Amino acid sequence: MENWDLIIIGAGAAGLSAGIYAIRSGLKTLILEEKIAGGTTADAPLIENYPGFHSISGIELAQKMANHCRSLGVEIREFEKTLNLDLKSEKKLVKTTRTTYETKALIIASGSHYREIGVPGEKELRGRGVSYCGICDGPLFKGKRVLVVGGGNSAIMTSLYLAGLASEVKIAHRRDSFRAEEALVKTLREKANIQVLVNNEVREIKGEKLVNSVVILDKVNGELKELQVDGVFVQVGEVPNSELAKEAGVAVDEEGYIVVDVWQRTNIAGVYAAGDVTNHPVKQVGTAVGQGITAALEAYGFIRRPYYYEHQQ
Repeated sequence: MENWDLIIIGAGAAGLSAGIYAIRSGLKTLILEEKIAGGTTADAPLIENYPGFHSISGIELAQKMANHCRSLGVEIREFEKTLNLDLKSEKKLVKTTRTTYETKALIIASGSHYREIGVPGEKELRGRGVSYCGICDGPLFKGKRVLVVGGGNSAIMTSLYLAGLASEVKIAHRRDSFRAEEALVKTLREKANIQVLVNNEVREIKGEKLVNSVVILDKVNGELKELQVDGVFVQVGEVPNSELAKEAGVAVDEEGYIVVDVWQRTNIAGVYAAGDVTNHPVKQVGTAVGQGITAALEAYGFIRRPYYYEHQQ
């Protein structure tokens, strides 16, 4: 069995930041990632609010973080899914699709997955016109008609990105105003090929082999209308990847987010959480980075300076 000082589950912004600070503190550190390093940061078409970068694509920023982490000596094992956590004893056990590891401390930075809107046709047409990642699938819709569903930053950024590819972009939001940053909303409304549909709710996605239309409810007048589209990009938030943590006894809130304190500590000693999987109210790359740093430094204190950790209790 491999032994590590610190294991980090998830190689998104939080996990990679934790890895950088952990290795610099002298901890033998392993990051486990079921997909490729970068997390949902890599899915962002454009990031314009991360300090130091006026404008950078999500995938470029994610790659810079991963390269930085690796260059310092952190081992990142991609395509290795975590299957089970045993956190009952002093030495924590992490079982994956490859093997079982033993670690002194654990940081859960498993992020989240895309939330569905739960309408007829969504599951059936996923990957056949229904997408949850603009930057991943946007190039498939060059010159075509697309609908973006949502009202937050991700929905607007996806719409702006698709406006440079698709012939026509519509964005449907079920409320009367967007909850996204004002600067993004202003840019959105200035785009000639983007049509804004507020107070409109998607009720069905239609198509046989591929998406060809959506049924939308106009919540002002109660009318149903059918729009001809080639693709639907769902951008209505995310669900935390916390099931394994919950099964292992880590406390979560009513929405499934891992409950942490200001030091990123969970209810189990030596177990920390950072990033979108936590109950931190702000889900941004910058906050994920800060949480990852805090978690790594607290893990260092727990392992190397237990007297300090006990003082903080």
